Amino acid sequence: MIRVVIADDQPLVRLGLRVLIETEDDLELVGEAEDGRAAVDVVRATRPDVALLDIRMPVLDGLAALRAIVAEPDLAGTRVVMVTTFEVDEYVFAALRGGASGFLLKDAEAADLLRAIRVVAAGDSLLSPTVTRLVIETFARRPTLDAPDLRGLTEREREVMGLVGRGLSNDEIAAHLVISPATARTHVSRVMVKLAARDRAQLAVLAGQAGLA
Repeated sequence: MIRVVIADDQPLVRLGLRVLIETEDDLELVGEAEDGRAAVDVVRATRPDVALLDIRMPVLDGLAALRAIVAEPDLAGTRVVMVTTFEVDEYVFAALRGGASGFLLKDAEAADLLRAIRVVAAGDSLLSPTVTRLVIETFARRPTLDAPDLRGLTEREREVMGLVGRGLSNDEIAAHLVISPATARTHVSRVMVKLAARDRAQLAVLAGQAGLA
């Protein structure tokens, strides 16, 4: 059973998420919050597998709530997905850098939201190729950001990192490089360790900053 917390200051949004989650046999809603501070308290109390946080919330915004959750060792098992309206909300990059496992658009289809919860709970990051490429283009290549130090990476690892930045899955990377999926997975894991990337989402952003994606 995947345990989920939702946090959004709009009651109708919470209601929609609640109904959606409660209709699924493998999902359990264990807490709700209407502001960021309450979200952190609920996550501390319930320790869910996945927390869906709205970025724009009163008292404590979603990014601050994210940082508070990620900073607590006892909450290491909780994966955070930020919810945003991409066209007006320019905090997605900060969310990924801050440790979010991904993000969703508020107008996402129900099936996409359910898939996101399951993907993140399984330990992967929510990297929709089309949305990820938009994020990387918009945020990760800003000249004000420092590029990551790639001197410790091999040429193959740089190549793999670039493919992650383009939104490719391990299977797609394997097909592109004509290697096995297991080898692709090993390369991705090594790059993440070398760059201290929390997850695939952060690695994709770092690839964009480095100009590899």
